[in-house]
Amino acid sequence: MKEGLRTIVGAVLIALFLRSFGYEPFNIPSESMLPRLLVGDYLFVAKWPYGYSRYSFPMGPPIFEGRIAGSAPERGDIAVFKTPSDNRTDFIKRVIGLPGDIVQMRGGTLYLNGDAVPKRRVADFIVPQSPNMACLKGEVFVDQTGERMCRYMRFEETLPGGRTYFVLDSDPMSAGDDTAPFVVPEGHYFMMGDNRDNSSDSRFSFAEGGISFVPAENLVGRAEIMFFSTDGSANWFLPWTWVSAARWERIGRLF
Repeated sequence: MKEGLRTIVGAVLIALFLRSFGYEPFNIPSESMLPRLLVGDYLFVAKWPYGYSRYSFPMGPPIFEGRIAGSAPERGDIAVFKTPSDNRTDFIKRVIGLPGDIVQMRGGTLYLNGDAVPKRRVADFIVPQSPNMACLKGEVFVDQTGERMCRYMRFEETLPGGRTYFVLDSDPMSAGDDTAPFVVPEGHYFMMGDNRDNSSDSRFSFAEGGISFVPAENLVGRAEIMFFSTDGSANWFLPWTWVSAARWERIGRLF
């Protein structure tokens, strides 16, 4: 019995070590990072790229302040962090503004340090409606096969340095399309969701339901690889539905 207990304790310690210093799994609960991330995506977040803080560890114990080792995030990274409103809830957004940057939205266009970030209209983002896809802020239609689909206006943005990604912006009058200039404080980052009409991010204060600037200490890690994805239609008591609900084409995608 003692040997079995030692095995269990050892396995738990190894799991905690890997989760704290290596990779930690996260699942996507909202549509704020469409089109890159769907509700029901499961991904591994790497801890070492940004180094370690108290929030790298389970429960965020106050064992030290600041960050040790690692490097600063780059513009365009998809990062997980503890929202500064409570320092407990995990959020995932894209890093847009670095310390010292001036960030502003004007008419739905992102400006960095006074310059417009190129934004090019591309083909609509279309995805099946499902229990994990409510189609908030999107248009629902029925395709030729009778399946209900969600459609969003999609754009490609290109950050300074050439990094590109897709954003959704279907509502030209949404609350975050026009903002005052934000000056990112030292030791903080400006984070935004790719679904610009449906994201509580650094464009909004705590009082407005947003997250304001994110302290470097609150960073948890960088999204690396998607290891599973489900549309939410599976029934736990019907194992064969686990297969049909999986979005197999998304599994293994890198960030």
